[in-house]
Amino acid sequence: MQRTLLDRIDPVAEDVVSLVLRGADGPLAPWEPGAHVDIALPNWLTRQYSLCGDPTDLGSYRVAVRHDPLSRGGSEYIHRFLSTGRTLDVSLPRNHFPLAPAPRYLFLAGGIGITPVLPMLRAATAAGLPASLVYAGATAASMPFADELRAAYGDAVRIVATQQDGRPDFDALAAELEPGTLVYCCGPASMLAAAEAAFPAGQLHAERFQPVPKVFAPDTAFEAACARSGRALTVDADESLLNALTHAGVPVSSGCLEGVCGSCEITVLDGEVEHRDDIGAPAGRMYPCVSRALGPRLVLDL
Repeated sequence: MQRTLLDRIDPVAEDVVSLVLRGADGPLAPWEPGAHVDIALPNWLTRQYSLCGDPTDLGSYRVAVRHDPLSRGGSEYIHRFLSTGRTLDVSLPRNHFPLAPAPRYLFLAGGIGITPVLPMLRAATAAGLPASLVYAGATAASMPFADELRAAYGDAVRIVATQQDGRPDFDALAAELEPGTLVYCCGPASMLAAAEAAFPAGQLHAERFQPVPKVFAPDTAFEAACARSGRALTVDADESLLNALTHAGVPVSSGCLEGVCGSCEITVLDGEVEHRDDIGAPAGRMYPCVSRALGPRLVLDL
């Protein structure tokens, strides 16, 4: 973890604030567009936020947080109680949504989904590559960083207030794309579904804030053997591997508990995994908050 000081809290849209976190002990860890960090809040919760500042500025990180009326305590605390000057522990950046090389880009963002996309647009433009953004939200007032984007990129950014203008026509955008264009999309589930219907799978890269509902075979019990500690434990059918490890005194970092943030990634030495995450676990890894064993036993590097 990195120790930071909360330098600024600024309103950037209706129910959205921007946090600027400065390194308390010197430069912060480098990051690339698409990365996110875990922020340990003073109310004992840890939440994940996309970095939306400038990757060349290692003196500070910027994130944006929308107040969710159904908050589990994270956004509620930030909006109501967090104040400047607080020390906050922040994880090293992780990136499950990297910007791949391409001759040109189309970026699609909905609401708070602008956060990982904003530094992508900045990087593509700085590299001299053709890039455009279609940014949708219910109203202009609800869309964070809209004025910043207009000022910096002019006609390359199209702001769509859906209550007034309707939703963007992704089919029309797909028909106009030049060959080789990569499309990056982040936003609510309805926007991601529309993008997936309009753009070919190999052309579209998307990041989700919530997991896609899936159907799996009924959960069954299995054994988890921890190779380094010599511990062996039974994971019951009605509990997650992460919970079983925690209850057995084998600490594993965690965050979203939904298979979308990657905080709890562990190494699997043996056994077959049923991957239930929305990230795409690398070979030999798994996310124990949601994923389970397909067979009777997993051997873990714990």
